[in-house]
Amino acid sequence: MEHLSWLTLKSVPGIGNLLFKRLIDRFGLPSRVFEATTRDLQTVRGVSERIATDILRHNVPDHLVNDVDTALSSGCRFLVMTDDEYPALLREIPDPPPYLFVKGHLPDFPAVAMVGSRNASHYGLSAARHLAGDLAMTGVMVVSGLARGIDTAAHEGSLERNGMTVAVLGSGIGKIYPPENMDLARRISENGAVISEFPYNADPEAHHFPGRNRIISGMSLGTVVVEAAQKSGSLITARLAAEQNREVFAVPGSIQSFKSTGTHSLIRQGAKLVSSVNDILEEIPLFSKPPVTDIKKQETSLETLKNKFNLDFDELSVLKVLDSYPVHIDDILQNVSMEPGALSAVLLRLELKGMIIQLPGKLFSTHEDLL
Repeated sequence: MEHLSWLTLKSVPGIGNLLFKRLIDRFGLPSRVFEATTRDLQTVRGVSERIATDILRHNVPDHLVNDVDTALSSGCRFLVMTDDEYPALLREIPDPPPYLFVKGHLPDFPAVAMVGSRNASHYGLSAARHLAGDLAMTGVMVVSGLARGIDTAAHEGSLERNGMTVAVLGSGIGKIYPPENMDLARRISENGAVISEFPYNADPEAHHFPGRNRIISGMSLGTVVVEAAQKSGSLITARLAAEQNREVFAVPGSIQSFKSTGTHSLIRQGAKLVSSVNDILEEIPLFSKPPVTDIKKQETSLETLKNKFNLDFDELSVLKVLDSYPVHIDDILQNVSMEPGALSAVLLRLELKGMIIQLPGKLFSTHEDLL
């Protein structure tokens, strides 16, 4: 089968993704690489006499053949870079994966990556979920890494709006990581795809994730960093996006939160500040004329909330003070005309109605579904 030649060439010692692409650019297919002479192979930059000899003598290891057989029998497809379904943008980067294991379907939709902190704040999760949902409503596919935190919120936000989303793994598809996202991975494969360049049963090794990140940014028109500390891995994805000539976006956060120091740094370096989905769409060629009405401004008005939840004057007063950003109870108290005990009672009623969320440290924020 043709896929064996792809596996064989990729497994030759000394041939990484960059050199693999040069060989394909020169010869077209791996099978033709194996038909070439040593002299012809050495015309490719980076192919030494030793590597050329290894190419012509190399056989695919049995364990790789077995791994692909397992993947195919589990419903995955083996997609190579010359296939039509292989993401066109990903093919353009210097070191695209020669092949991908795919569970699901990779549609030819414009894609935007969304990444951020694994240990995200309520604000970060809410922002990611809503931005991803808004992108989905405009026909943009959301690409992320299935990690805890922002990645999970981005995938879920897209799915909630019946959008297409793609999860790029730092493990094999047979080893979903984190394990608690197995059901999410299943839902993603039914409304998009779960993909990996690693063998089907590969563990989530630490050195896999930088490579995973280049795929996330590489198949996307731009990368949105929602929340990231100064040394976050998400900043690596943003750097890769910039190196790949793709747009970089950053969602601003609280100046008091270390979880937003990385995103603020990106903004200082020239990343576009994102306050709504239109900030993203106006930088994407296919959306040169963004919607006149910002999708996020289709929010439920306070008057509608008042009628829907039968809010009294005190409840409405407190709700006006709250936002998706957590607010301390002392700050709420300074902005409403009521005693501490009465305020606590109002907050409890709003929480029971599902309108607000109480966070550790006596912090309160509006429920994300109200945004």
